[in-house]
Amino acid sequence: MFKNVMVYRIGEGFAPTLADVQAALEPIQFVECGASQEKSIGWVPPRGEAHGPLVESVAGQWIMKLMIESKAVPGNVVRRKADERIAEIEAATGRKPGKKEKRDLMDEVLLTLLPQAFARQSSVLVWMDLDNRRLVLNAGSQGKADEVMSALMNVMGGLSVSLIQTVTSPQAAMTQWLLAPTPDEWPADLTVERETVLKSTGEDAASVRFTRHHLANDDVRKHVLEGKLPTQLALSWDGRVAFVLTETLQLKKVQYLDGVMDESGTDKKEDRFDADMALSTGLLAPLIDSLIEALGGEMELGAAGTDALTANPVQKTVIPTVLAGGSDDGDPPF
Repeated sequence: MFKNVMVYRIGEGFAPTLADVQAALEPIQFVECGASQEKSIGWVPPRGEAHGPLVESVAGQWIMKLMIESKAVPGNVVRRKADERIAEIEAATGRKPGKKEKRDLMDEVLLTLLPQAFARQSSVLVWMDLDNRRLVLNAGSQGKADEVMSALMNVMGGLSVSLIQTVTSPQAAMTQWLLAPTPDEWPADLTVERETVLKSTGEDAASVRFTRHHLANDDVRKHVLEGKLPTQLALSWDGRVAFVLTETLQLKKVQYLDGVMDESGTDKKEDRFDADMALSTGLLAPLIDSLIEALGGEMELGAAGTDALTANPVQKTVIPTVLAGGSDDGDPPF
């Protein structure tokens, strides 16, 4: 299920078959880190079955999963071991190692310690909606999303993507909704819930967080009018999905509200993946449509926003035309 959402626009002209995508992913399947390897990235069967397909089609939506495994050795441990080696060299030779030799010693120490380090794994679901030309990542940070896009860059030819930009920036819209005198001023299907983070744009960067707090009140409006702008705002859509919208158009802490999961209609383990993916994508697709509409519609590439609080410039990644061979906080928002 998607707990975080980052939405990209797929460029024109990209129309692979399911078999094309499967063939592209196969050479980059996930393999666990070797003894002296810091990181390993690769594709795994999204259904979780050994030797299963690397791309699944559920209700016309294509689902993939990228696995990321990394080992981390604390920097202070590496420095301490390297200092011990340096002290041994000085005692034995009477000379101090130079900068390059010290860097080489640090690398040697790291390689020595990596086999003892615990490996941590995380995964990112990737949803490709070709009908709506959208690529959706279950990523809670831009850094994790960048890793997914780099992995896609290695396998999929002819794909170009850009982060979706809206005519009204999320921050400007969230500001309007918090200043609204009544809930009647909120967009259709969207309800402001009980969590927000407000940050000042001044040098002091003052911030205030409201949690489980009724936001349609003069206290919140006073903070906004004094110059603290929302960077996060808890919302719900159609009484079915709750989430936290960020100033960069990310959806975090996505929750499917009471009774929604019963709509999947199956308790069988073997059917759970299909039911969950069909329900999740079936809810998120119209939610994304409603949110984009509430933000004034999607901005065309190269166009300027109509408000002063526009989001970051359009980020675009163009993936070569040759197929390559070769955790976030889960607390409820309100």
